[in-house]
Amino acid sequence: MRIIKKIKSKIKALAVTLSKKSPFIRKIIRFIRSKELIHKYQKYYKKYSLDDKMILFEVYGGRNYTCSPKAIYEKLITMDEFQDYQMIWAFIDPSKHSVAPFKNLKIVKSLSDDYYKYCSKAKYWIVNSIMPEHIAKKDDQVYVQCWHGTPLKRLRCDIEVNGAVLNTIDEIRKRNDIDAKRFSYFLSPSAYCTEKFTSAFNLKALGKSDIIIEKGYPRNDTLFNKDENLIKDIKKKLAIPLDKKVIAYFPTFRDNQHDSSLGYTYKLAIDFDRLQKRFGDEYVILFRPHYFIANSIDISKYKGFIINVADYDEINDLYLISDVMLTDYSSVFFDYANLHRPILFYMYDLEDYKENLRDFYISLDELPGPIATTQDELENNLAHLDDVMAKYALKYQKFNAKFNYLDDGSSSERVIKEIFK
Repeated sequence: MRIIKKIKSKIKALAVTLSKKSPFIRKIIRFIRSKELIHKYQKYYKKYSLDDKMILFEVYGGRNYTCSPKAIYEKLITMDEFQDYQMIWAFIDPSKHSVAPFKNLKIVKSLSDDYYKYCSKAKYWIVNSIMPEHIAKKDDQVYVQCWHGTPLKRLRCDIEVNGAVLNTIDEIRKRNDIDAKRFSYFLSPSAYCTEKFTSAFNLKALGKSDIIIEKGYPRNDTLFNKDENLIKDIKKKLAIPLDKKVIAYFPTFRDNQHDSSLGYTYKLAIDFDRLQKRFGDEYVILFRPHYFIANSIDISKYKGFIINVADYDEINDLYLISDVMLTDYSSVFFDYANLHRPILFYMYDLEDYKENLRDFYISLDELPGPIATTQDELENNLAHLDDVMAKYALKYQKFNAKFNYLDDGSSSERVIKEIFK
């Protein structure tokens, strides 16, 4: 069995390597695989009829229990009119996640036989990322695309300069249309997002510009219902001393950093040694790379100073216990700004990222915190947080007025009313 797994792994790595080198080979491999999966799913599609009181939830392709699908689920199970609904959660590894209990809850493994069965039966799909392309949506099914953040960097059909190793711009756009044609609703937290999502997901051209639900982000509801005892419990769970402040360091992935056997990787460009020497007595760092990043970065020598929280499900918990956010191009700072705490940016590869990878939707002058491009600048900003907050107070206020004005702790309820009318 182990030998078979190794052979399959090597074949997969070889296919990825060939796909990187030749768009033509990539197209053939994907075509064959797609036909295989479409044929497989058709058995379930035809066998099962829709259950109007069944909802399927999935986050980041089954990687986590978090984000807007979680917020919507946890609100639904408190409402009288949904007590007889069947709730399905899908995970890559179900044993890793603790889902809020409900009498009619079923947990399945993503892409398993049960997963396909419930995808074909569930009236509603509530997800925050791409549903597998081969899963055909029935006419009466409702696909709710929650997405997973306010975009800083360009998405999907808006990408014009692309350094991705696994997809050309044309491939990205074609794959987008396959997914977006299935959308029934698309959640938006602001007028800004509505405009960008409509463009990025090609909604107008697909005749879906009216599917946007602009009612705030359910995922941010818990940021407005802070519980000091919960914050202490989270710190205790992560072994964070109560007398230390917390830096949330959440960098994103780079489209051009990919390994055939590991997937997307991350090259550590921050000097943790220097940070520990200067700030180790005062701070603890929560390090959480983007969910695409599969390689593990060895931080064992920083025990007590850096905590790897890549596998911690609920990102809002990490926001709540953090005193400052440090990121690069990740959209996490949009949500974090609801807490009105310091936000620092470390964009060591700013020009390369902007010119050769993604580019941005907004002017970086709008950001609610300073941009450092060197380690020295980063450390100086971290050492003078009070000055940073004073300098950026007006920008911070304008930022929230533009991007977070609908977030108030009740978005889940408003979104549910729209979906289930």
